[in-house]
Amino acid sequence: MIDSRLNNLAKVLVHYSTNVKKGDFVLVQAGDIALPWIIEVAKEAVSVGAHVETLVDIPEMSELMLKIASEQQLLQERFIQRQVIERADVWLTAWGDKNTRCNANIDPARLQIAARGQSTWRKIYSERMGNGTLRWCGTQFPTQANAQEADMSLWEYEDFVYSAGLLDKDDPIAEWQRVHREQERWVKYLNDKNEIHIISKGTDIIVNTSSRRWINCDGKENFPDGEIFTSPVENAINGHITFSFPGIYMGKAIEGIYLEIKDGKVVKAAAQKGEGLLKALLDTDEGASYFGEVAIGTNYGIQRFTRNMLFDEKIGGTVHMAIGDSMPEAGGRNRSTIHWDMLCDMRKGGEIYADDQLFYKDGYFIDDVLR
Repeated sequence: MIDSRLNNLAKVLVHYSTNVKKGDFVLVQAGDIALPWIIEVAKEAVSVGAHVETLVDIPEMSELMLKIASEQQLLQERFIQRQVIERADVWLTAWGDKNTRCNANIDPARLQIAARGQSTWRKIYSERMGNGTLRWCGTQFPTQANAQEADMSLWEYEDFVYSAGLLDKDDPIAEWQRVHREQERWVKYLNDKNEIHIISKGTDIIVNTSSRRWINCDGKENFPDGEIFTSPVENAINGHITFSFPGIYMGKAIEGIYLEIKDGKVVKAAAQKGEGLLKALLDTDEGASYFGEVAIGTNYGIQRFTRNMLFDEKIGGTVHMAIGDSMPEAGGRNRSTIHWDMLCDMRKGGEIYADDQLFYKDGYFIDDVLR
């Protein structure tokens, strides 16, 4: 029997997140463990008259390539992926792991090479998202492996995933429309500012956001959602930042991350664990040592770290910054084959100033600022 919350998820993704219309070419893609999700979403998209095609990823193939493929093979583009990303109107994806540690023993240099091999289709994806010709939304399908990673049983993790998406509510779409209205107030406020100053434990960083657009993340791209973000001015970030939680990249954890930034570029990087991978990621290409995103998490239904950035970056009371590829829709110009988020807790003494005005303290917006 299909969980009614999975059916609600399919309805939200099709009717709200991507607004699928009759005649749209919709690509539904996920790993083989998420077949129930693929079927439910495809059924919902077909019901509105869309042309639906599916791609089922096999994680064992990815592991095989990382372990035995030559460098030339790793650098080859994914031909089918490129073709469908060039043509699809809507792309719906779900993440879900069988084994979150399958890449634990892979040489970081090979992960870096594989990331470069995805540059062609990622560039097309980024451009089409930026100009609005592709509507994409990615979500999570609850699996035993991801539940274990989050220190939960599968039942507990399903409850966590679906409640974070407000899918246990009577009208989830109405709930996300409410989220949109609440966040839009702060988007308008920040769009009138030139820089933000983030202060927290081990963190004092000034980020120039002038001429850039803040984006209201209300379930239209990532789902569940709950953040506001922008792509900062690439050469106008200065200071240092300590990330409170481990950074997870392809299943590998980097802990105790500390970065120093001068004129936008990371000039010093250290980590208590996984420093080699951190430096390899920063060296992926020229854009990987610059930032593509700065954001504030607003989903207070998410309060615990689960080692899954889809949820963790939305934790109410946190900020995150991402090295690498920026978002054209926010005015970002940095280009990289990676986009990797790192998370900073603001709930104990954190402050954010916008053009020297304190508007955020201890993990919450200060509503009086808008009055």
